[in-house]
Amino acid sequence: MMNDLKLEVKNLAKTFTLHQRNGMEISGFSDVSFSVKKGALLALTGPSGAGKSSILKTIYRTYLASYGCIEFHRKNGLILDLVSSTESQILALRKQEMGFVTQFLKVLPRITALQTVAAPLLEVGETKHRAFSHAADLLELLGIREELFHVSPLTFSGGEQQRVNIARGVIAPKELLLLDEPTASLDEQSSDKVLNLLMGLKEKGIAMIGIFHDKQKIARVADSSFNVTGNACMNSAIVQKEAA
Repeated sequence: MMNDLKLEVKNLAKTFTLHQRNGMEISGFSDVSFSVKKGALLALTGPSGAGKSSILKTIYRTYLASYGCIEFHRKNGLILDLVSSTESQILALRKQEMGFVTQFLKVLPRITALQTVAAPLLEVGETKHRAFSHAADLLELLGIREELFHVSPLTFSGGEQQRVNIARGVIAPKELLLLDEPTASLDEQSSDKVLNLLMGLKEKGIAMIGIFHDKQKIARVADSSFNVTGNACMNSAIVQKEAA
């Protein structure tokens, strides 16, 4: 049903201008059209360099689209075009309804792993006790040792940092989550835990768009996929889900 839509992307394109090369223009991606519903995960697939991360950044408005529209169906029933929205509208949307989980953790030095993960809950008014308790549970679930809770995650391994970043991204999930290769640096056990978290978010009605490369992981967690090629983007078949 149309009222189940969370995001609809129509004829989206992004061209980059290389000012250091006399204004030469290159296509990041073109002709992108897809939609994602509440409680569903759409997987972006395709070769490296095809434009998958650029698509996510254009939806998040880190990049400004060159063409097309991105219709965000807000929880108040209104539809907001992210391409033509003002900066203040985008900032408000990021704060309340749209999140981005990147591959790489960015935090200030001296901020502990526990503080990093608990911060989104504190921002929405949760008590410090409950926020830190929930953060500890998530870190433990994702295999972060308790002795590391009060250490800066900047000292962690790449895989540990990614798990902290995922915990921070899902502890107070927005209506739409953008996931840039959420299992890229993780071993199979950690990947399995992250996929379970994503399945749990779907049950709560969270819509997600994520970059994945592993076909088995896509088949397990995604409801549909969108294949991005080097020159154009084509809708792929719906991933058939086994009955629960």
